Amino acid sequence: MTPATVRATGHGVGPLLREWRRRAGISQLELALRADSSSRHISYVETGKSRPSEEMVLRLAEHLDVPVRERNALLVAAGYAPRYPETPLDAPGLAVVRQSLERLLTGYEPYPAVVVDGGFRVLVANRGIAMLLDGVRPWLLQPPMNAMRIALHPEGLAPRILNFREWREHLLDRMRRQLALPRSGALRELYEEVAAYPLPPVPPGGEDRAGDGHGDGHAGSPLALPMVIEHAGRRLSFLSAIATFNTPVDVTVSELAVETFLPADPETADHLRRAAAG
Repeated sequence: MTPATVRATGHGVGPLLREWRRRAGISQLELALRADSSSRHISYVETGKSRPSEEMVLRLAEHLDVPVRERNALLVAAGYAPRYPETPLDAPGLAVVRQSLERLLTGYEPYPAVVVDGGFRVLVANRGIAMLLDGVRPWLLQPPMNAMRIALHPEGLAPRILNFREWREHLLDRMRRQLALPRSGALRELYEEVAAYPLPPVPPGGEDRAGDGHGDGHAGSPLALPMVIEHAGRRLSFLSAIATFNTPVDVTVSELAVETFLPADPETADHLRRAAAG
């Protein structure tokens, strides 16, 4: 792409920025105020009448909360080189990051914790996760493991998740939110695959009590939707939390998500402690 003005023909950075602004639900004037610009300049950029500088592209992307991978796409559409590298997690340059994640997950034991990438591939998991995977068919545990397949496949955790229909909808909705990003088709293919898995039968005493917030104390939580799962004849209840890196400057690091599972009741916490002690 040359420095010449990019016409608004559906190509170039203008339409992309306009789409991100609309997704953010803000006006051209509000974006201009945030980015220390003018609404006229924002309008000219979006319609292709003006080619933004590299600094302006990055500034607008920051105020629109555009993910790092898509910031590279905006730069390329504007005729600039990508700014952010994409380093494999097993590369020497990210050794400290991986080691820190492993220490974090080990320190969280006996509670389950896992690190996934933008395609929900499992990169690091602790022994708490390994314990919950008892009974999952071996083919689902072959690298590269995928957290969505393991959770939703009938030969994975699905038959043991007692509030499966609620938890399934939560996971699919999480994927749908990411599908709004203009990434490769791999994530959409994964979504279509796991959404088509057949629903397992409701286990005895399962969905009705585990999903309505009543019953034996393992089911409902006033805080968030729990994952209620059967393990070794017991009902365990977890609340999940997801953490990401702040202000990442690498595509790989920006898409890492640390998901931790906090016991939602004293019985679950006690069972995990006793199981870890052998």
